[in-house]
Amino acid sequence: MADPNNTIPNDLRAFWMPFTANRQFKQNPRMFVAADGMYYTTSDGRKVLDGTAGLWCCNAGHNQPRIVKAIAKQTSELDYAPAFQMGHPKAFELANKLVDMAPNGMDHVFYTNSGSEAVETALKIAIAYHRARGEGTRTRLIGRERGYHGVNFGGISVGGIGPNRKAFGNLLTGVDHMPHTHIPENVFTRGQPEHGAEIADELERIVALGDASNIAAVIIEPMAGSTGVLLPPKGYLERIRSITKKHGILLIFDEVITGFGRLGSAFGATHYGVTPDMMTTAKGLTNGVIPMGAVIASGDIHDAFMQGDEGLIELFHGYTYSGNPMACAAGLATLETYKEDGLFENARDLAGYWEDAIHSLRGLPHVIDIRNEGLIGAIELEPIVGKPTKRAFQAFLDAYDAGLLIRTTGDIIALSPPLIITKTHIDELFGKLATVLQNLD
Repeated sequence: MADPNNTIPNDLRAFWMPFTANRQFKQNPRMFVAADGMYYTTSDGRKVLDGTAGLWCCNAGHNQPRIVKAIAKQTSELDYAPAFQMGHPKAFELANKLVDMAPNGMDHVFYTNSGSEAVETALKIAIAYHRARGEGTRTRLIGRERGYHGVNFGGISVGGIGPNRKAFGNLLTGVDHMPHTHIPENVFTRGQPEHGAEIADELERIVALGDASNIAAVIIEPMAGSTGVLLPPKGYLERIRSITKKHGILLIFDEVITGFGRLGSAFGATHYGVTPDMMTTAKGLTNGVIPMGAVIASGDIHDAFMQGDEGLIELFHGYTYSGNPMACAAGLATLETYKEDGLFENARDLAGYWEDAIHSLRGLPHVIDIRNEGLIGAIELEPIVGKPTKRAFQAFLDAYDAGLLIRTTGDIIALSPPLIITKTHIDELFGKLATVLQNLD
């Protein structure tokens, strides 16, 4: 039995941890036991500055009073309500608020429990939409190299990160991938890169090869986050939107990371001025406090299903926890916090200061590229020959020891702090990270 006075369990064997080097971790575990505002507290009592908003999700910081109060109240009021053939008021209230935040024409919300489930849902809706309109041959899907769309079979099929795919067999058939937008001409770019809009034209080649009559949807992240913060070149998203519209192909934006203020606007679609047909969301929707995701779809997509006998189910899809009352309460309180505390505005106001701070790391040992937009950024490190990922992971460990939480993907350090961040926090973050990089082998 575990010692109740010990914050580290005696036995770590049972928990098979996700996306973690389990054996390495369990030899020297890194445990968080509390969080408040911009900081975590470790099991040995140290404060760690959250440079990643948890896992891109705690956009309003930690221990937010409105969210805590809303969840406590909801627990005693209505803990669960069935999602099929029944409803509860907060599910409809939250959907209305999300639609109000979304670009014009995106009028309907379908709840899931995560970004991965939101992607699966959007892909299924896309294929079923074309079938409902009498174009049942449109089943092919197009993703992008280095894209991340969760870890379910649909998501890793359209995704383009090799290690996420290689162990799981043939995946979905009928999937193509566009090239990524990370090119040498854009090294050390501040904000959107100038070069690379023409990369979008590769979509025309893929459409010509597969024929538009067979293609259901294109799915991309407006800004590719998990692969290491790859920003869209100026004009790139506009070209993708133009091509998909020309060929009657649905465009899905994966906004799981870019949604809810990360770029200074409610969504990446808003920030870049390009409106897709569907958006997948999660993470910042509930501030990471309770799992929840959502697909926000256009009225045209929704209405295509609302045909025939009104007593029949229009879409045979959903989850036990779709629109869970606890998650909806957390979502409503989170959106209220963003609005009342002006967090999207804070992200916009600090974007320039953040940009100057991250680019101050240029010239430090092993730094070969820096990218940023809004309150997000990446520092790409030169890999150790024959040992890819090792240098960045060592930076992760050193940063943790120095009281800073960062995220690494390959040999890239990714940063995405809570939107409550201040200039003082930014100075602390990059001061600590600079010291880590200066001493990195």
